[in-house]
Amino acid sequence: MDGNGRWARKRNLPRVAGHQAGTNNLRRILRACVDQGIRILTLYAFSTENWRRPEEEVTGLMKILETVIARELDELDRNGVQIRHIGRMDRVPPGLQQKIKHAVERTRHNDQLILNVALNYGGRAEIVDAVRAMLAEGLHPDYIDEDTISRYLYTCGLPDPDLIIRTSGENRSSNFLIWQGAYSEFYVTDAYWPDFDEGELKKAVEQYGKRERRYGGVNQ
Repeated sequence: MDGNGRWARKRNLPRVAGHQAGTNNLRRILRACVDQGIRILTLYAFSTENWRRPEEEVTGLMKILETVIARELDELDRNGVQIRHIGRMDRVPPGLQQKIKHAVERTRHNDQLILNVALNYGGRAEIVDAVRAMLAEGLHPDYIDEDTISRYLYTCGLPDPDLIIRTSGENRSSNFLIWQGAYSEFYVTDAYWPDFDEGELKKAVEQYGKRERRYGGVNQ
């Protein structure tokens, strides 16, 4: 969900105002996903590298996330959204940790849409955590293959993403789902995240539908 800061700068607003506008866009996109038959959505909310940003911005963003969970949880639950957290909990403020855990527990049986919130998430950190877990359990190298590693990732039990959308025109993965996204289709749009609406999502899905996925092979 990139471009919040640039969206704000274009309007002579502080960067935190851009993050606020970005979170306000979540409800619109969630509804659009349900309308378009999307069953799993993963939002890159905050990366392991984002802690390098100015303290004022990070603090403001964490407070916004707390507010969003408190404001939206009832409706998300009513609409059958299952919330999951992917990433590390360390460094996340205790108050936000509690709200995340409560949201995950309360919605764990919902099945209309799975919403993965990637908070304090990094693809490399995820693989490191998976390797540490395998070593801690004493797995023998002969029993470690791609399926084994997948079972130790934060996304265990979920399919790999079909489509990864990058807003604001950036052409890089930025450490997002680097294992799971090995064969995902990428769609890049110049729209900043606060401006990424139902029409933009529909265009991305329609373009994805025109592509041929060969997974390294050749279609006959």
